[in-house]
Amino acid sequence: MRNDIIIRPETTKDFKDIVSLVLRSFKEGTNYSDGTDIIALIEEIRVSKYYIPELSFVAEIEGKIVGHFLFSHFPLSKTAKGEYMDNRDIVMLAPVSVHADYFHKHVGSTMLTLGIQKVREAGFKGITVEGDFNFYNRVGFKTSSEYNIFPTSGYPMQEPRCMMCQETYEGSLKDIQGYVVYDMYYNA
Repeated sequence: MRNDIIIRPETTKDFKDIVSLVLRSFKEGTNYSDGTDIIALIEEIRVSKYYIPELSFVAEIEGKIVGHFLFSHFPLSKTAKGEYMDNRDIVMLAPVSVHADYFHKHVGSTMLTLGIQKVREAGFKGITVEGDFNFYNRVGFKTSSEYNIFPTSGYPMQEPRCMMCQETYEGSLKDIQGYVVYDMYYNA
C-alpha cells in the first residue's frame, strides 16, 4: 500500500477533473468503454436517492487528483427481476477510475483500502462490486454467491466471479441475501 495517497470526499470543484480522469482511464484502460457511459452513470448516481456525498471520493497525490470512486446505497432485490428490499446496510462500489498516468502503481488498491475503511466506519454491513476479480480479490472482495448475494446481469456474467462482495466485519452479511439488479440506473 502506498503512503502518499490521501482520499477526500469529492466537491463540485472537482467535477471537471473527474470527467477528464474517468474518460482517459476508461479509454486507455479498458476495451469495453470510452468512459462516456461511466460519466453518465456517475451523474445519474449523484442525482439519485442512493448517492452518499461523504462516500464519493477523489484520491490525491501531492494535490493532484489521481483517482475517483464512489460508494452508493444499493438495495438488493428479492428476485432476479427486481422487487427491491428496503435495505440500507449495503453499498455499491462503482465506478472506480485511476488516472492513466498512474496505472499499475498501486493507486487503485491503496485508494480502495482507504475507502473501504470509511465504509466500515460509517456502519455499513457490506459492499458489492462488479469487475475484474483478479484486482478486487486483492482488496478483500469475494465472489458474491459466497454471501448469498447473486448476480443477474452485467459484465461479464458468464464469469460469476465478477460479482463480488465484502463484509465490513466478520459475519456482517450472514443475515443478508438477495439479487443484484441494476434497473434503477439507466446507465448501469
